[in-house]
Amino acid sequence: MPELIGDAGGLGWVAVKALLLFGVAVIGLRLGERRTLAQLSAFDFAVAVAIGAVIGRGATAGDTSFASSAVALVTFLVAHRVVAVLRRNRRVVRLIDHPPRVLVARGELQGAELARAGLTAADVYALLRKHGAGDLGQVGYLLYETGGAMTLIGEGSELGPLMRDGLSAAGYHDVTGRKQG
Repeated sequence: MPELIGDAGGLGWVAVKALLLFGVAVIGLRLGERRTLAQLSAFDFAVAVAIGAVIGRGATAGDTSFASSAVALVTFLVAHRVVAVLRRNRRVVRLIDHPPRVLVARGELQGAELARAGLTAADVYALLRKHGAGDLGQVGYLLYETGGAMTLIGEGSELGPLMRDGLSAAGYHDVTGRKQG
């Protein structure tokens, strides 16, 4: 029976450590930016996984104290905050975030961009169906945004400044579909 429950006297401390570590994580996430939970970028995901690992290991490992686990949690949360602040710098954001990609331009799949994004034509077709597009001819542009979301711009749609900025960030310098250098 000890193989199933181990040292039963230590189970209460496991619960206490788990609750304390959960509290540290909640407070740390609350003090951080909202984007931590609202929009997972690559660095957000890495911190989320690390936080989960620290909480899991810190709560259940008999040789890991609450204090050392709390320090690790706070370190990851501070590092996350520092990276979030650094992302406001144009040079830093290029190192951290994926650039937007144009997956479809003027009704044509962009094979090289699909490959860079790790997507297939079938992925794009499923997404287009989900957005109500019946065929590629209805698509002006399909942008694969930095955070992984997709923006569908219908063929013949008036392109406002935000759409032109998105196309420009993806390397398209004008709305004719010509890719820059």
